[in-house]
Amino acid sequence: MSAPGTTHPGARSTRASSAVGGGWRSVTGYWLTVYRRIWKSTVASSLLVPLLYLAGMGYGLGAIIDSPGRTAVPGVAYVGFVATGLIAAQTMMTAVAETTYSVFGAIKWQRTYHAMLASPLQVVDLVRGHLAYLALRLLMVSTAFAVVALAIGAMTGPAALLTVPIAVLGGLAFGLPVYAYTVGTASDEGFNMLNRFVIMPLFLFSGTFFPISQLPAVLEGLAWASPLTHAITLTRAVGLGVPAPLPVAAWPAALHVAYLLVWAVAGYLFGVRRLRRRMVV
Repeated sequence: MSAPGTTHPGARSTRASSAVGGGWRSVTGYWLTVYRRIWKSTVASSLLVPLLYLAGMGYGLGAIIDSPGRTAVPGVAYVGFVATGLIAAQTMMTAVAETTYSVFGAIKWQRTYHAMLASPLQVVDLVRGHLAYLALRLLMVSTAFAVVALAIGAMTGPAALLTVPIAVLGGLAFGLPVYAYTVGTASDEGFNMLNRFVIMPLFLFSGTFFPISQLPAVLEGLAWASPLTHAITLTRAVGLGVPAPLPVAAWPAALHVAYLLVWAVAGYLFGVRRLRRRMVV
């Protein structure tokens, strides 16, 4: 019998084996198995909706904007401008969708996290496994969009494929902080507010459909605080292949990447802390 306040050696070895053996991989495998059952229902929101935006805004409105002798951005067709914004914006939307209701359900409704913690898995395994699954989902979404955009000529050149890892990083810069929020909230009522008053305004005003330089100075400054603005700036720089009329703002590309990494890492650390506080008594 162990003395009070000590940990049984068997428990220590079990936890150590979980960490060394990469228990998070089994968590990722679980979520991939779940996704295989429901993937058809996600096609509309993950791919068809952004393609409709691309068709309506990029080609429809673009035909008016790109009139003879005039373009929205010098040297850039509007459909390309929109496509390189949408790949980052839609990845953000997918990240938020994957880190709200499904995560909340795993804690409160289906209690999947509770069942996992009854095994040798630890809280950090749950977080890493779920977020590895999130990264794979974002990779699927952004790759599918990039391939279609290339096929229809909205983006051109092999460099356009570099928009995929950038979009994934941008999605993680949103998904991880939202994950941290979700694992600590007691109710799902805040998700609608989050989508209506945070995510949708960012979708519209972070440069997806028009340069943020068109915004008033105060709003432009606020737009630069959004990770989406930095992700879109990078996807445009590599996706259009014409950096001259679209400089990577005043920042070197490395600083845009660093800004996204700060959001992602902070969200991860905060998420582990909040989930541990909620799940471990």
